[in-house]
Amino acid sequence: MKVDVLLGLQWGDEGKGKVVDVLTPSYDVVARFQGGPNAGHTLEFEGKKYILRSIPSGIFQGGKINIVGNGVVLDPLLFREEAESLAASGYDIRKQLRISKKAHLIMPTHRILDQANEAAKGTGKIGTTGKGIGPTYTDKISRNGLRVGDILHDFEKKYAEAKRRHENMLRAMNYGYNMADLEKPWFEALEYLKQFELIDSEHEINECLTEGKSVLAEGAQGTMLDIDFGSYPFVTSSNTVCAGCCTGLGISPRSIGEVYGIFKAYCTRVGSGPFPTELKDETGEEMCQRGREFGSVTGRKRRCGWIDLVALRYAIMINGVSRLIMMKSDVLDTFDTIKACVAYRIDGKEVTRFPFEVTETSTTPIYTELPGWKTDMTTMKNEDEFPEEFNAYLSFLEEELGVPIKIVSVGPDREQTIIRYTE
Repeated sequence: MKVDVLLGLQWGDEGKGKVVDVLTPSYDVVARFQGGPNAGHTLEFEGKKYILRSIPSGIFQGGKINIVGNGVVLDPLLFREEAESLAASGYDIRKQLRISKKAHLIMPTHRILDQANEAAKGTGKIGTTGKGIGPTYTDKISRNGLRVGDILHDFEKKYAEAKRRHENMLRAMNYGYNMADLEKPWFEALEYLKQFELIDSEHEINECLTEGKSVLAEGAQGTMLDIDFGSYPFVTSSNTVCAGCCTGLGISPRSIGEVYGIFKAYCTRVGSGPFPTELKDETGEEMCQRGREFGSVTGRKRRCGWIDLVALRYAIMINGVSRLIMMKSDVLDTFDTIKACVAYRIDGKEVTRFPFEVTETSTTPIYTELPGWKTDMTTMKNEDEFPEEFNAYLSFLEEELGVPIKIVSVGPDREQTIIRYTE
């Protein structure tokens, strides 16, 4: 068996949670391989809305194994809030969810360091959510981190040493803080975490493959936020690309099967950083309102713009995408004309490769225009109902990107999902 990978191809917020939920019935195991609780995956079904931050999106499909992999950074306090919220909705996940002992813990001091580092940047802020993800990954790479498995072995000593190191850093930054309100609930949440099955996830996932079980790996954020290949330094702290699945779950590259790449019919970005196709006008505002483009965890308003095929082709190449999934097609239902960026103009030259650096002043998008479909697509059940103009948009994208669009979403609900090219 192979591990199929599902990941975002833009700057995050592509709708991965919904797609994982739709695809999960075909899999035995769903595993999250990177990221932290700054990424909210929103799912809507049966008239209810759920937001997941650390827990894999396959948790709503009964009987499936869900694994938080070693590449994830976990905040016990936020994890407890998330799990208890699910329990209150009738989903007791303790039997389904397993957590890697090698996943790193977000400490209270990580959150304070995150805020202190961002404050020190002044006007050069990256736009972090302040959840402590960056400092936790920094500790991981510098070999100073605490892992989930540490709570089973002499944890108090390890925690005290890590806390002392962080407090020395905060004193050097002259940053004021109050630990009392953070530390007590964090330790209480740590005890709650012990109720779950803590595993050597790399062994378990490979054993599942040997036993013939199918595995879906779920990424967080998006390719253009990858620490190596994204729009650095305005990126996240982990590898959001397909290769991150291998290191974040402990599987061989030979074990990768299909790679599902998710993108919106347009493009969004939250926080700071370059965004060549951003629309700071009424069109961008209409996309924002129709698409409900506000962060599911932070509530922050997302910047909106036309689809960027330069960045999308780059993301497809980096990830080896074999199937595309287009989300929020219905958001463009009202537009007379649809634009797609097919190249950039940089220093007077037309460029189709995503460059080393993109800046607002030096990068101008070059657009192709297509007619809008001006049709309400939210009630459509199959692709035979698609208007001619929408089919033309799909064909244009497939020709430009060189990969088939397997799934089209026409609304937020689980049922508003149309599978194309059925085999």
